[in-house]
Amino acid sequence: MISTLLVANRGEIACRIFRTCGELGIRTVAVHSDADDTALHARVADTAVRLPGATPAETYLRGDLIVKAALAAGADAVHPGYGFLSENPAFARAVIDAGLVWIGPPPEAIGAMASKTRAKELMGIAPLGEVTEADLPVLVKAAAGGGGRGMRIVRRLADLPDALEGARAEAASAFGDGEVFTEPYLERGRHVEVQILADTHGTVWTLGTRDCSLQRRHQKVIEEAPAPGLSAGLQEELRTLAVRAARAVSYVGAGTVEFLVADGRAHFLEMNTRLQVEHPVTEAVFCVDLVAEQIRVAEGHPLASEPPRARGHAVEVRLYAEDPARDWAPQTGTLHRLAVPAGVRLDTGYTDGDTIGVHYDPMLAKVVAHAPTRAEAVRRLAGALERAALHGPVTNRDLLLNSLRHPEFTAARMDTGFYDRHLAALTAPAPDPLAPLAAALADVHGRSRFGGWRNVPSQPQTRRYEMAGEEHEVHYRHTRQGPTADGVRVVHADAGLVVLEADGVQRRFEVARYGSDRVYVNSTALTVLPRFPDPAAQLAPGSLLAPMPGTVVRVADGLTEGATVRAGQPLIWLEAMKMQHQISAPVTGTLTALHATTGRQVEPGTLLAVVHELQETP
Repeated sequence: MISTLLVANRGEIACRIFRTCGELGIRTVAVHSDADDTALHARVADTAVRLPGATPAETYLRGDLIVKAALAAGADAVHPGYGFLSENPAFARAVIDAGLVWIGPPPEAIGAMASKTRAKELMGIAPLGEVTEADLPVLVKAAAGGGGRGMRIVRRLADLPDALEGARAEAASAFGDGEVFTEPYLERGRHVEVQILADTHGTVWTLGTRDCSLQRRHQKVIEEAPAPGLSAGLQEELRTLAVRAARAVSYVGAGTVEFLVADGRAHFLEMNTRLQVEHPVTEAVFCVDLVAEQIRVAEGHPLASEPPRARGHAVEVRLYAEDPARDWAPQTGTLHRLAVPAGVRLDTGYTDGDTIGVHYDPMLAKVVAHAPTRAEAVRRLAGALERAALHGPVTNRDLLLNSLRHPEFTAARMDTGFYDRHLAALTAPAPDPLAPLAAALADVHGRSRFGGWRNVPSQPQTRRYEMAGEEHEVHYRHTRQGPTADGVRVVHADAGLVVLEADGVQRRFEVARYGSDRVYVNSTALTVLPRFPDPAAQLAPGSLLAPMPGTVVRVADGLTEGATVRAGQPLIWLEAMKMQHQISAPVTGTLTALHATTGRQVEPGTLLAVVHELQETP
């Protein structure tokens, strides 16, 4: 029996595994980097061991340090979670060789399936050789790992070398393995997967299907179980192929077999030899704890001859600290508040007041709803997201909410190209026009700087806010009856709650303020602007600013001040939260300033370069 378990991971998945361990009476050990010194997973574990350093390569990808941590803390088992070393056969062998129980499949099975190229060969799928025009579009893909890292769509042969180089660098940073390959890219397929669970006694369960078609940068955003709209024949084919993959490598434990479904056919993609991020939807539908089952299997217990029966439908969204309207730029800063209504499941690695840094994946939490039908589950999840309190860095919450209510999604007609088609509409700002007024009235009450009341009309007061990228100016007056605003009746106003009546309809606005310039009105974020804008706050035309915090990992070869660059030419590469972001020349012109150097840490808005546009001669 396992008594003490170390989780070789961080954040949400570590906290989720610790929760099950607590229910089973198993003591827990966390590992943490210096950047995660006060992270939630390090705080909730019974014991925490420091891994010196901040980057994944220094810490969570150091299998030798993690094994030493397990032995030092008295653990007798290691769970890898997902990502990092979860699909590294050498790490699994090191754990076993150290006399520890490995909560996962045998190293040989990981080795056979962890490389997507070898997995395809095992399933009898020939790899794509030298890419020609006839093969386009193709997908460049990391052979190891997952999560959308190390993946690039290539539609022109001229773009292939840069795509290969970028994918290799991203894969090496995220997984410690820079091997990549190419495969045909299907434009309008659905991403469907099968959850498997196998024991050491020859039993293999298939726990239904999941649809994970809504993806950004090839990383899943919304997942559901079961995958809707699949014929009985296709479901049986998926189950058969999944069992075949598991038995081909004598699989043990939890795993996922992934497919692209197009034109009613299933195309094998890969087998993930680990727990998936989206496993909670399967747990909800089958009323099973997959982590508990992983532990029982690792202890040698047999599975029942048949899996539990499915019931209802579950949908999961991934909340990210990122701005979908700005090329999914990751965001950092203090998470002041994260709260969702009761009735849904929240898996997170953050609590109020935690800091979101630059070194790791920007996922804040997963929110999961389960109901008897798909429509009810979607409605419940959308309602919870709408009422959630998310105060801090910009998130993808509005995108998720709009996605759940989009006709293609509600009708289950989505595919992997959903965001390519609809991103602009889904991210179009729709700010609440009364939010700035509510913020101003709450601010007035909170400051209590009214002075003496007079029997003469007061001059209108003004407040300026930035909301959804636009400036908003509000006006109100002080009277003996309290503040008033044209066309709106102020029913109640204090520092935390404002009730306004417009056109006979009363609405409540909960207001929270952080620092001197950030205000949240319900779910709307506002920035307090000075009464008079600073005319000196100007940048030269053609300035390239860092869109997110990160590290400059590459500057285009030979790029110097005075060089001529063409519009769209890649100039600078930033790495933030384990993904690379390319910054290109906005116009054809001359590079008049270059402040980016390899290795430089930058904050959002840092000036990286200036391109002076060339004017065409008449």
